[in-house]
Amino acid sequence: MEKNKFYKTHRTSSNWFGVTVMVLWCAFTVAAIGWIILASFSTTKDIFAGSLFGSGIHLENYLTVIEKHNILRYFANSLFYTMFACFGVIFLVAPAAYAISKYNFLGKRLLSTLYSSAMGIPAVMLMVPLYMIVVQMKLTKNPIVLILIYIFTAVPFTLFYLLSFFATIPNEIQESALVDGCTHTRAFWKVIFPLAQPGIVSVTIFNFVSIWNEYTWALVFANSSKRRTLALGLQAIVDGMRYSGDWAALFAAVVMVFLPTFILFIFLSEKIMGGITAGAVKG
Repeated sequence: MEKNKFYKTHRTSSNWFGVTVMVLWCAFTVAAIGWIILASFSTTKDIFAGSLFGSGIHLENYLTVIEKHNILRYFANSLFYTMFACFGVIFLVAPAAYAISKYNFLGKRLLSTLYSSAMGIPAVMLMVPLYMIVVQMKLTKNPIVLILIYIFTAVPFTLFYLLSFFATIPNEIQESALVDGCTHTRAFWKVIFPLAQPGIVSVTIFNFVSIWNEYTWALVFANSSKRRTLALGLQAIVDGMRYSGDWAALFAAVVMVFLPTFILFIFLSEKIMGGITAGAVKG
């Protein structure tokens, strides 16, 4: 009796400790993000004086970032790269993930192992040979190159994520579609793919956030004023702060960079959790 009481007390203490840590972490995150948002509507003088909104609300910080630093062009570039890369990786990986999870063929285990182990390869190991290939093919100024790199580097994680999700879809569903006259390809796109929406949405959001905030690949393959991504544009603004000292505009740029991903997580959080839990339960 005393032993059970001890375990119960210990478990309750552990739960309270975990809850306390999470609450403190959330409070710190909200405070940091809130301060950045407030600073983006203040002046540099007010920020260093420690009195945000001391001289009122200043919307001109956002106008400065848009007009002077061309943030909208970088925003459009990032949106272009990210959207095409996210759609491209799903178009390539979803059929492959379903085939590997549902069909038996020679080398299936080896293929899935190779894709899974590819997630452990550092990107810097691929950068130099890829750049040499792009230079030899004279494609350094082609924006499609960066999109293809984003697609292929996202393949291992996307495949690993979708394998467990497709395993939860009963085989009888595809068999029924085949009996009704569908080909394997049509059965996948018309029947299986819509059923996989929670997993597809979840992994697409993860890929979107990763590509949207990516810096290294863009620095090598899109380092021109016309093709810069938001991450590169933000770095250029940070470098400009050495001379202009307009820190309020910098915080406005930071808000514009993280706002799209923040909105995605706010409105699609339930789909993300639904996709994760659906992929975690097999059978």
